[in-house]
Amino acid sequence: MYRMQNAKRIVLILVLLTGVSACSKQNSAEDAGKKIDQAAETASNKIGETVDKVDKSIETQTAKTAMAIDDATVTTKVKAAIFAEPALKSLQIGVDTVDGVVTLTGSVDTEQNSERVKTLAEAVAGVKHVDNQLRLK
Repeated sequence: MYRMQNAKRIVLILVLLTGVSACSKQNSAEDAGKKIDQAAETASNKIGETVDKVDKSIETQTAKTAMAIDDATVTTKVKAAIFAEPALKSLQIGVDTVDGVVTLTGSVDTEQNSERVKTLAEAVAGVKHVDNQLRLK
C-alpha cells in the first residue's frame, strides 16, 4: 500500500514536470498534452513493472518460508512418532528434513528397529522419501 502511494506521487510529479516543460516552450497545447500523456504512460509502465517484480519476490519468499515450515513440521512429526514407540524412544536418532526428504541418522540396536523407524517416518504426511542412514550398534 505504501509503495503504491509513493508510485502515484512519482507519476504525478513526472506528469507535472513534463507539462511544465512542455508549456514553457512555444509549442501548442496539443503537443504539451501529448507529451504529458506519454510521460504518464511511461511512468505507469515503469511502476507496473516494479510492482510485478515486487509481487514475484514476495511470492518466492512466501513459498520458501512455507517449505521451511513444512519441513520443520515433518521433522517434528517424525520425531514424535519415533518417541511414541517404547522400543525406540531410548535410541539416539537424528531426523532432518529438506524439501520433504527425511534423513535418519544415528544408531539402532537391531535391523528390525531400523526398519521400524523408517516405516514410521514414511507414514508421516508430507514425507516424499526417507534416506535411512541408521547404523547398527
